[in-house]
Amino acid sequence: MLAERVIAMMWGYGWGLGYWLSMGITMLLFWGLIVVGVIALVRYVGGTRKADTPGPVGGQARAEDVLAERYARGEIDDDEYKRRLELLRTHQ
Repeated sequence: MLAERVIAMMWGYGWGLGYWLSMGITMLLFWGLIVVGVIALVRYVGGTRKADTPGPVGGQARAEDVLAERYARGEIDDDEYKRRLELLRTHQ
């Protein structure tokens, strides 16, 4: 009788493998939802960086910014800056 009681306590009173399997799956689903929720929250709070995507308008502005930075650093002179800026603006 003592042996039956110990076995019953150890194995959950006959619930068997199905109970432990369902608990394991439930635990994995729970933590999976937690991870997905945290990722969704980070993306929502952080937002997307649409300004970094290349395009006709964003790319044009970025090219002019790079040109202006090179001119400010002294890598190109006045004539080169004006020539390249005009080239950028005519080839939109």
